[in-house]
Amino acid sequence: MLVAAAVCPNPPLIVPSLAGAASAELDPLRAACARAVAVLHSASPDLIAVVGGADAGRVHPPTAAGTLRPWGGDVTVGSGTPVLPLSLTIGRWLLASSEVPLHLESLRHDTAPADCRALGSRVGELAGRVALLVMGDGSARLTEKSPGYLHPGAAAYARRMEAALVTGETASLDPGEAAEMWAEGRAAFQTLPDRPAELLYSDAPYGVAYYVTAALTA
Repeated sequence: MLVAAAVCPNPPLIVPSLAGAASAELDPLRAACARAVAVLHSASPDLIAVVGGADAGRVHPPTAAGTLRPWGGDVTVGSGTPVLPLSLTIGRWLLASSEVPLHLESLRHDTAPADCRALGSRVGELAGRVALLVMGDGSARLTEKSPGYLHPGAAAYARRMEAALVTGETASLDPGEAAEMWAEGRAAFQTLPDRPAELLYSDAPYGVAYYVTAALTA
């Protein structure tokens, strides 16, 4: 049974050692992510399922490792050879102090909405009490310095994606539009239950929309 759900973004710079002099700029984001994780733990879960977008969909062992070396940081989480995509690596980093068992699963960024929904339902039944941590970013086309450069419709799209996360209506997010807006979190967001959530953070400090939400679902 799914008892709690949260959304966090996965920028490598959320890790202070990678952000350097700009670290303080992301302190509000880090604080919001900590609050979201606290909501998950407040539900006393037997398992925390971490779901995030990637180039390939797969279930990883709960001890699987991820590294931030490709992004210039000597940071590794988990054990063994690093295999986790960025989304799950940051998810593991956010849960570094957690003692709750983990389920780590990636899904392709272009996964169809119905398949996203099915994945969310499946992971919600993996244990008696499951907390879901969804990792993903919004549009990366909000400014001229964004990874995808400026798109004239990106600001409005970012507001609509935020509203979908807050109202629990992520099924309304269109895969084609998400791809155009470079919103790589779309598929992961569509694994969430149809429940309202509290918005803990919404901003775009580097021209990429980052959202943090949390909700108790049972």
